[in-house]
Amino acid sequence: MVCGGFACSKNCLCALNLLYTLVSLLLIGIAAWGIGFGLISSLRVVGVVIAVGIFLFLIALVGLIGAVKHHQVLLFFYMIILLLVFIVQFSVSCACLALNQEQQAQLLEVGWNNTASARNDIQRNLNCCGFRSFNPNDTCLASCVKSSHPCSPCAPIIGRYAGEVLRFVGGIGLFFSFTEILGVWLTYRYRNQKDPRANPSAFL
Repeated sequence: MVCGGFACSKNCLCALNLLYTLVSLLLIGIAAWGIGFGLISSLRVVGVVIAVGIFLFLIALVGLIGAVKHHQVLLFFYMIILLLVFIVQFSVSCACLALNQEQQAQLLEVGWNNTASARNDIQRNLNCCGFRSFNPNDTCLASCVKSSHPCSPCAPIIGRYAGEVLRFVGGIGLFFSFTEILGVWLTYRYRNQKDPRANPSAFL
């Protein structure tokens, strides 16, 4: 059976959705691991990661059922949702790769001012206090507060990793965005192929 055939299209689509299922479970597992070991206390961050994992799992489930049963309606909705996800993810990935250092600093400062729990996690894990400067009246969970040495601001420390993290996230996002457009193409081709084992009238 050549790869343009019905069976090959079905197997490729099932394999792609199994990959999405593994990624979704990995995201949920990472969030649970972060909470369990106390690395992340921000419910907003954990909630976003878990929500993305569940959303990806549901998309993969729809695609997997549609591929196995050759269900035209499920495959159509799967193709449309995957196309929308591709557009959003491709745009966000390109934005991550295009940010310069000044834009990264502005983005980090906005995030720092709007997420108190994530700010506490950063200060505790990186052993720093404040973004650009530390106000003694503010709360800081870093261990340097209890020592005689002054605490370093967090902006320079975060800035050293921000570029690498954004490039990593952008690269991973681009990789998965191309797998999504591959999934759209596979789904479109698979929907228009007839199952050789089925009743010809069932395709209509």
